[in-house]
Amino acid sequence: MNIGNPREMTIKQFAEEIIRITGTKSGIEYRPLPEDDPKVRQPDITRAKKILGWEPRVNFDEGIRKTIDYFKQHIELVEGTTK
Repeated sequence: MNIGNPREMTIKQFAEEIIRITGTKSGIEYRPLPEDDPKVRQPDITRAKKILGWEPRVNFDEGIRKTIDYFKQHIELVEGTTK
């Protein structure tokens, strides 16, 4: 289940953070947004806090680093099986 995180961030900011954290020289490619694309991506987690006693425990940097590490390991495993 993905409840979300109340920290709002644009897709551009998200991409810039990924580039910063990974230390790559990747560029950002801009494309037109779909007509129905939401302009705000900041979920209200008040009900999750109240009903489930839930709130995010992992900050953005830590979560992204863990995600990047996971995919690095996955890629290494896949590449190791195809050689």
